[in-house]
Amino acid sequence: MNSGSPTPGSQTSLREANRARIVASLKRHGHLTQVELAGSTGLSPATVSNIVKELAASGVLNTSVTSRSGRRATEVTLARQLGLIGGLHFSSRHLRVAISDVGRTIVVENHVPLAFDHRHDRELDRATLLLSDMLESVNASFGDLLAIGMALPAPIDSRTGMVATAGLLRGWENVPIAESMRNRVDVPVFVDHEANLGGLAEGRAGASRDAHVAAYIQVGHSISAGIMIDGTMYRGVTGKAGQIGHVTIDENGPICRCGSRGCLDTLAGGPALLELFRDDPSIQRIRDLLLRAEVGDASARRVIADAGRHIGTAAASLCNLFDPDVLVIGGELAQAGEILLAPLRHALERSALAGPSGVADVVQGELGERAELLGCLALAIENVGVGTDIRLSQA
Repeated sequence: MNSGSPTPGSQTSLREANRARIVASLKRHGHLTQVELAGSTGLSPATVSNIVKELAASGVLNTSVTSRSGRRATEVTLARQLGLIGGLHFSSRHLRVAISDVGRTIVVENHVPLAFDHRHDRELDRATLLLSDMLESVNASFGDLLAIGMALPAPIDSRTGMVATAGLLRGWENVPIAESMRNRVDVPVFVDHEANLGGLAEGRAGASRDAHVAAYIQVGHSISAGIMIDGTMYRGVTGKAGQIGHVTIDENGPICRCGSRGCLDTLAGGPALLELFRDDPSIQRIRDLLLRAEVGDASARRVIADAGRHIGTAAASLCNLFDPDVLVIGGELAQAGEILLAPLRHALERSALAGPSGVADVVQGELGERAELLGCLALAIENVGVGTDIRLSQA
């Protein structure tokens, strides 16, 4: 009986495998030239060219002419017809929402403020309404969404789908978050810690895209890190890997929300920095602190520099454990640039074990405050395969 399936090892089977490799590479990177596709898949340029023409003709891929280093090249992306992707970044004080196609081109984006102690039920309801309105604005509906990626400011235990440590995100504990959101929208939902997703975005299309081992350190309201090893996020057994905000810097320091004393968060996190200006009504947010530092205010610059030194001390422990090529500094406080990075580097050089070329490079993130949101989209794209597989089998 002929099942209709290609014979293993046949030319048809090989062609389908090569097509799948090209689509998988585009899902991973968003957009690539044909030359870059050949490099990322290991296929010959001629094979890539033929498959791209075939899949573009069947509507699976889009191609356009671009210029790289003065040379014309064919850039390839997945076609929007393959479906839309949603991204939700719940930070401590803001909700950022985006809808993109599977080529990671954002078609609509929005953000709203959040109360300090926001609760999961209210905010997931609000996110659902925002997504619905945004989909309607591009003549789409939840039925057009392939998946949603979510970022939260707390580690997520992949075994339970819940916040991994009590006290880090009140109002969201003991809730299977992805399942709760999926019940609202009837779409697959994938959730992770915001630093992991910022690191994923910088690793795919930002400052650490060429790194073998990279750590993305998010500095803002809280401090945490995402660790990428050979393009894969390292989360640990229960999702708590990279929580350098809870590295003890001062054993006699302030009580942290995690229950310990003198954690990095209590000395260099946003609330700790703003508390130093509690009598100054002009500094109520991290953005206010950054503006004051930018115009040369000595107190603001000193506070940010001290935070950089504390972060560098904690980052040295991370470097001694994981030996990364590069530390990418992201999050709102990273906008301070060298006011933060220079003392961070100095502390790192003082405390980290140096190799033949010194310690890890410290660079500012390339994707800015949208890194985590872009990581949400990447998380969803890299975890969903049904829509693409269906289109490939029909092509």
